[in-house]
Amino acid sequence: MNSIHKLTNRRVFVKQTLSSGVALMLGFSLLGTAQKRAKEPGKRPRLVNGDSTELTVFIRIDQTGKIMLINPHPEMGQGTYQAIALLLAEELEVRLDQVTIRFSDGSQQYGSQLSGGSSSVSSAWEPMRKAGAAAKEMLLTVAAQRWQVPLTDCDAREGTVRCRTKPGLRPFTYGELVKDAAKLEIPTNPKLKKKEDFTLIGKATHRPDVRPKVTGKAIFGIDATVPGMLYTAIEHAPTIYGTVESLDATNALRIKGVRHVVIAERPLLHARPAAVAVLADSYATALQGRKALTVTWKDADSFTESTTDYFNGLYELSKSEGVVYKQEGDFETTLATAPRQLEAQYETPFLAHAPMEPENAVAHVQGDRCDVWAPVQAADWAVKEIAAYLQIPPENVKVNVLFSGGAFGRKAYYDYLLEAVCLSKQVNAPVKVIWTREDDLQQGPFRPGVVNTLKAGLNLAGEVIAFQHKVATASIRHQSGFEGGLLETQADDWARGDGIYHFPHSKYSFQLAKSRIPIVWWRAVYGSNITFAYESFVDELAVAAGKDPLLFRAGLLADDQRAQQVLTLLAEKSGWHKPLPPGKGRGMAITRFADSYCAHVCVVARKAGSITIESVFSVIDCGLAINPDNVRAQTEGNIIMGLTAAIKKGITLQKGRVEQSNFHDYPVLRIAEIPAIEVFVIGTTGQPTGVGETALPPIAPALTNAVFNLTGRRIRKLPFALDEVLKA
Repeated sequence: MNSIHKLTNRRVFVKQTLSSGVALMLGFSLLGTAQKRAKEPGKRPRLVNGDSTELTVFIRIDQTGKIMLINPHPEMGQGTYQAIALLLAEELEVRLDQVTIRFSDGSQQYGSQLSGGSSSVSSAWEPMRKAGAAAKEMLLTVAAQRWQVPLTDCDAREGTVRCRTKPGLRPFTYGELVKDAAKLEIPTNPKLKKKEDFTLIGKATHRPDVRPKVTGKAIFGIDATVPGMLYTAIEHAPTIYGTVESLDATNALRIKGVRHVVIAERPLLHARPAAVAVLADSYATALQGRKALTVTWKDADSFTESTTDYFNGLYELSKSEGVVYKQEGDFETTLATAPRQLEAQYETPFLAHAPMEPENAVAHVQGDRCDVWAPVQAADWAVKEIAAYLQIPPENVKVNVLFSGGAFGRKAYYDYLLEAVCLSKQVNAPVKVIWTREDDLQQGPFRPGVVNTLKAGLNLAGEVIAFQHKVATASIRHQSGFEGGLLETQADDWARGDGIYHFPHSKYSFQLAKSRIPIVWWRAVYGSNITFAYESFVDELAVAAGKDPLLFRAGLLADDQRAQQVLTLLAEKSGWHKPLPPGKGRGMAITRFADSYCAHVCVVARKAGSITIESVFSVIDCGLAINPDNVRAQTEGNIIMGLTAAIKKGITLQKGRVEQSNFHDYPVLRIAEIPAIEVFVIGTTGQPTGVGETALPPIAPALTNAVFNLTGRRIRKLPFALDEVLKA
C-alpha cells in the first residue's frame, strides 16, 4: 500500500517514472462530453526532467524506451484499462506489455474522464490513435534525419525504428530517438493505420489487469491506505433523509483504538442528511464502535414514502396524456379505425447497483487542498464536486483513481466521497470511509421504478399502423437538478429506450412522477426499464398478427441493414426455425443502445414443477470490436445482471425505509443458476460503438417472451419468480 501513498506527490511520481530524466510528452485533449472527439493535437511536446512537478499529457516515452499512457477512463471491470492502451499501442507499434498505464487524476487538461454511457472506447478511438500515430511519426522523422534517408524508408516495430531500404543500418530504439523527437512539432494529422493492417485491435489479447487482480496485486479503492489514516464506519439513519436528534457516544469512545465520533454530513444532490461516524485505528474497531453508539433519529421533512404509493401514483399518472416528446402522423385517428387494437402496461422495480466492492474512499483535506484515493467513474466530476463542496479551486483537488470492483453508475454519484472529505476536514487527518453492504443497499440511490403503457392498432394484414408508448417514472436528471427544461431533460433520459422500429402513426410521451426516493443511473439507465416493455409488447403484436416473432421484427426493420444481420445470425446460431422438443419454449428481443445492436434468444424448460432458464444465444454488433473476447465477457455480464433484475427481488420502501439489507433478501444470480450462454460478435469495418450496457436491456423481454411461448402466460411485471409461473 505504500506505493499508493507515494503517488500522492506529483514530484515523486514523475521521479519514479522518468528514471532517465527526459521524456517525450504528447497531449491529445478529450474535450467536451464523453461522446465528443478531440480534433487537433497540441502544437509542441513537453520536455520533462526528473524535477518536473506536473503531468499534463497522455503519452510519455523516456530515454530507456519506457512508454506510459495516462488513461482518462477508469476501469470498473468493463475492460477500458486494456482497450485504451490498445489504441495507443496499435499506432505506436509497440506490444501491450511495453506500455505502462496510469489513470488520470481529474485535472481539467485531460478533458472528459468518464467511464459511463458505454462511451469510453468510442470517445477515445480517434484521439488516442492519433496520439500514438503522431508519436511514431516524430520518432521516424528523427531516425530518417540521422540515417539521411527518406521518411518513407523507415518503419517501426515493437519500440524500434528500422530502415527498410538499408538493412545494414543499426536500428534505433524509441528511447534513443525521444530526446530529439521532443524538439519537433506534433503532427496535426498523423497518418493512421488501415484497419486491415491492425495487429492488436480486433484480436483476442490478454487483459493486463487480469493477472494482478487474480493474484491480489491490483489496488482497488477498498485496498487504499495512506500514513496516519483513520478508518471510518458510518451509522446512517434508518430512513434515507433521517438526521441525528441525539447521540450518546460514551461506550464507543471507551473502545481502545476509537479516536473520534463525529457527525458526518452526507451530501446528496438534493439534500444533506446527517449520520454518525466512528473513526478508529482499524476498520474492525470502527465497526465495533459503530455498534456501541446510541443514536436517536428524526426524519427530515417526515420522509415516509413507500414504493407501493409510488407505483400507485404511476398508474394514476398513466391515465393522463402526459407530455408528448415525439410523434408522427395521426395516432389517435388511426388507432380508432384499426380493426385490431391492443393495450398493455408493464412495471419494472427500483433496483440497487450492489457492486461487489461497496462504496469507499480515502480523503485528506489539508487547508485549501484535497487529495482523494477512490474508485470513481469520472475523476473530473469528482474534482468538480469536491471543489464546490470545500469551496476551493479545482486545481487544488487531486483524485487518485483506483480499480473499482463494479460500479454500474453508482460510483459516479459522490455522496460517499464527500462524506470522506467532510470527515477529513473535521479531524484534520486522512480518513477512509467504507460502506457496509447494508449501507449500500439501504441508502440508495437506486434505479427508478417505471410503469410503461403501450397501445397499438393492427390492420387486417397484421401490420402495425398505430403505436403509442407512455412512460411514467421519476426523472434522474430532473431530480438531480440538471440544466434544461422539463421536456428536454425527460426526453434525454428516456429517448434511448424507445426501441428501433418505425411506425407510420406513433406517439411517445411521459408523465413525471415527483418522488424523493433518490435515483441515479443504473446500467443502461432507462433502457433496462423501457426495452422490457417495448420488446414484450412487440412480441404481443407479433402473436396477435399470427406471425413468427423474429420474422415480424425483421419485417419492421427491413431498412436497417445492421439489425437484419443481427437477426439473421441469431436465427442461425440459435436454431430459431427448428422445432423445440416438448417442455421447452423460447423467446427473443433486440435493441439498439449506444449505437450498437444486440439480440438474444432465451430458451426455457419445464423442470420439477418449475421453469429453468436453459440457454441464451446472443448476437452483438458493436462496430469494430477492439477485443472480441472482452465484448463476449461484457455481453455475458450484461445477460447475468439482466436476468438477476428480472427474477430476483427488487428494492422496496415502507415508510421511508428500505426493506432489503443484504444479499439474503436482495439476492443476485448464483453460478448454479446461470444458463449456458453463447455470444457471437459480428465483425464490422466501422468504428467501435458501445458494449458495456448494450446487451442488458433485451434479456428480460427475451426471457418473458420465452415464458409466454412455453406457458401462454404473459409476464408484465418484474421481478417474477420462475417457480411461481406454473402455479398461476
